[in-house]
Amino acid sequence: MPNAVLVVDMLRGFLEEGNPLYCGADSRKIIDNIEQLLGEEVNKGSKIFFITDCHAPDDLEFKMFPPHCIKGSAESEVIPELKRFAGKTISKQRYSAFYNTVLEKELLKLKPEKIIVCGVCTDICVMHTVADARNRDYAVEVPVDCVASFNQGAHKWALEHMEKVLGARLTHTKEAK
Repeated sequence: MPNAVLVVDMLRGFLEEGNPLYCGADSRKIIDNIEQLLGEEVNKGSKIFFITDCHAPDDLEFKMFPPHCIKGSAESEVIPELKRFAGKTISKQRYSAFYNTVLEKELLKLKPEKIIVCGVCTDICVMHTVADARNRDYAVEVPVDCVASFNQGAHKWALEHMEKVLGARLTHTKEAK
């Protein structure tokens, strides 16, 4: 059975400086690791899903966060470094990749052995996606060197929560030195 890799919000709006929800320079450090992960998973026959934040101009989320990743804007595009990995793009309007999207139907067809979740932000969209995947009884892996957030404390908390409470397996793309 193939794996499913969910690449969450690796978008220009979160990864390029000058955008309202830029995750910071540390978030850019995961790009090479995600490239390595995707290359390995494509070679194994895994299915890649780009999960993209995509909002209407009057989205209610903008009461909490500044307007970002508006449909059709450059911010809502996958970063250039990852575009070569042809995958299915699934737009989302909320934190979880499962909420009001076609992801669940796609996974039911695929029947993945496990779901690998990478991207930003660890404590928001990544964690909520992992929670919904675990609530559907999928085995989930989160490569810790392939996730990032603008808040390091929340990032660390979310990793522990995903492992200890949600039951996700934390992994690394690179060997510890």
